[in-house]
Amino acid sequence: MDKDKLAKVVEAARLYYQLDYSQQEIAKKLSVSRPTVSRLLKQAKAEGVVEITIHDPSQDVDLLAAELAKAYSLLDAKVAIVPQFDDAIVKKHIGKVAAAYMNATIQDHDLIGVSWGTTLNEIGKNLRHKLLKNVSVVQLNGGISYSETNTYAYEVIQMLSRAFHATSHFLPVPAIVDHLLVKQTMEKDRHIRKVLDMGMNANIALFSVGIPTNDSVIVQADYVSKKELETIHSKSVGEICSRFFDEKGKLIHKELNDRTIGIDLEELSRKEKSILAAGGPNKVDAVYGALQGGYANILVTDHYTARALLEKKKQGSETF
Repeated sequence: MDKDKLAKVVEAARLYYQLDYSQQEIAKKLSVSRPTVSRLLKQAKAEGVVEITIHDPSQDVDLLAAELAKAYSLLDAKVAIVPQFDDAIVKKHIGKVAAAYMNATIQDHDLIGVSWGTTLNEIGKNLRHKLLKNVSVVQLNGGISYSETNTYAYEVIQMLSRAFHATSHFLPVPAIVDHLLVKQTMEKDRHIRKVLDMGMNANIALFSVGIPTNDSVIVQADYVSKKELETIHSKSVGEICSRFFDEKGKLIHKELNDRTIGIDLEELSRKEKSILAAGGPNKVDAVYGALQGGYANILVTDHYTARALLEKKKQGSETF
């Protein structure tokens, strides 16, 4: 191929594959016909000017899930393929995969404990109806009386109850109260005690992780003091059911934890199936901490987070 022809082939390839020009736009820019552009692009591939490689992450998604389960001693792991590592997109794809897992998993007589939040809402929206007998859904932790962000506490339970023809049990108390005595008094109420006991006895738990940022719903709700907030920001990587923990999964503030209403994280680790559904660029450390704490035995995440978790586990092993 002569120099002028090669230059035209390369230029057409650059415009099409790197700059996303249409073939019609290239024809106009190079003062040639559209069929000529098509021939130039074919020649670019034939001459090795352009090499097209397709990376299909779905081909190794099962392997990735198996590696995760082995690395963190999980019963199972499910990995969602996401087109972009963006929080909103990740939540939607995790929601679909987690919903499919729930539909395949939930059986007659199951007692399902659930938290709340946007990830759980995405799971609920993607559930298919499954006719089951004697299934109940119970709220695992107290809610938020004021937040600029919808927590979907009511909606999540309703969606799971409709999908599985289950009875609903809500926990109508704050996530965190000001004084331990207030919590103890609330927990003595027989109706609240019944819901708390149901959460503790649930054989399946479904939850996500939050991160300790200023716009988190727990912070927005003004449930924590300024001093407590400083501790949260300096030591915590995440929270589950409004209980904050560090990168090793250790609870970071005993007094705050004592004033939190809902399931203890140690109880999650005892569930038959403790399902953590979370991922995204801001939640890698939070998911890692939750797994280090042993609070989940099943993980549903995205493939970017999965790879990051495997790398963190590898780095942690190398430090010993």
